[in-house]
Amino acid sequence: MTPAARIKASIEIFQAIQTASVPMDNIIGDYMRNRKYIGSKDRRYVAGLCYDIMRAYAKLKWWIARAGLDFDARSTVFAGLIFLEQRDAEYMQMIFNGDKYSPETLDPAENKALDMLCGQAIVHDDMPEFVRFEVPEQYLAEVKSIYGADFEEEIQAYSGEAALDLRVNVAKIAREDALNSLRKEDISAKPHQFSPWGIRLKQKVFLSTTKTFKKRLVDIQDEGSQLIALACNAQPSMQVLDYCAGAGGKTLALANAMGCKGRVVAMDIDSRRLAKAKPRFKRAGVSDIIETRGMEDQKNRKWLRRQKGTFDVTLLDVPCSGTGTWRRNPDMRWYHYGPQLEELLETQADILDKVADTVKIGGRLVYATCSLLRQENEDQVESFLARNKDYRLVPLVEGWPEGIEPPCEGDYMRLSPLKHGTDGFFAAIMERIGGEITHRSSPRYSADEEISPDEDLD
Repeated sequence: MTPAARIKASIEIFQAIQTASVPMDNIIGDYMRNRKYIGSKDRRYVAGLCYDIMRAYAKLKWWIARAGLDFDARSTVFAGLIFLEQRDAEYMQMIFNGDKYSPETLDPAENKALDMLCGQAIVHDDMPEFVRFEVPEQYLAEVKSIYGADFEEEIQAYSGEAALDLRVNVAKIAREDALNSLRKEDISAKPHQFSPWGIRLKQKVFLSTTKTFKKRLVDIQDEGSQLIALACNAQPSMQVLDYCAGAGGKTLALANAMGCKGRVVAMDIDSRRLAKAKPRFKRAGVSDIIETRGMEDQKNRKWLRRQKGTFDVTLLDVPCSGTGTWRRNPDMRWYHYGPQLEELLETQADILDKVADTVKIGGRLVYATCSLLRQENEDQVESFLARNKDYRLVPLVEGWPEGIEPPCEGDYMRLSPLKHGTDGFFAAIMERIGGEITHRSSPRYSADEEISPDEDLD
């Protein structure tokens, strides 16, 4: 691709971002899949530019308005080139030349904007605080209160790129051996700071082409996600429920922690995601202890109601605002792809109450989000404990696996890119200390549960 064709492609991607109701990574992925002719270097440049622009989206939008231009895909990329790549008027005229594979020529308003914008610093004293820090205005006060004196440093860290983290399949290989395997393939990596299963690559690689990945010795997973699984302290022979399993990343981590001994039930409202997870379980060699149950199925909803006091651990990685993933998904600062916050808060409380009875007395309930907001985190946990006196909050130092130092002090796990090098995850460990447990015929199948003739009972 020519430089101008790269910019035209970036504008086309932003046209989709600003009009579609799907996440940016999906849009970029679909765009590239439908254009096989785009080379790897061009793909990296276009995707990188789009992400860099989205990380500075509010500031660029402010400058576009100040220059008197309409805010659209073209002006967004136009401003991105000026401020992020520090392009001058000569370069912009060359790129916007009107050829077949180039953006249309600059109009008089854009030429006037060039004179105004070129050479300016991207941060301006007149910018509102939420623009300067790229934090949605409705969240600014709360995020500032959460991080206090460290706010500027913390929020700046959300503008960086996420590292490529791997979780070692400890059922197959020790972490040090996995590191050696990567080194033999000339891949530089180091162990995670907090996760005993984790590896962080020092550079981007095509992991799917490596022998280490093909043998399923490692899987891609952010260290923060690994620490949520670690908070469950799942042990061999336990009964574990991963209620909001999604694509099964934490399910895999739990099964590995258990040494493939015991039982993990993966549930999700979207059976299609669970179906996609099954091949991952098989490739990782842990499918024998994992069963999947989609919540669309009435039979599985009835089954869940009968699982009172069944599980040693229930993990709830609940649907949330995703504000903790701004570093990885910068478009989520400004675009919403699902329920609004008020609806999410209701859903989170409902999930907590719905599954509270599944935990054995002495077992643990782990509540987790990828949100920064207290409403979804501490407030949600405190409200649950007020409604459920048969649970207590377990401080991290007490609930963390023996011999491993927890990543945070106090009662809650709050991770951040600045302090932990992870996304902004939250987790709370709660122990069931009382409550009535009604009789069940079997921890796996109730007497009156309908079982398909071809369902595996082993």
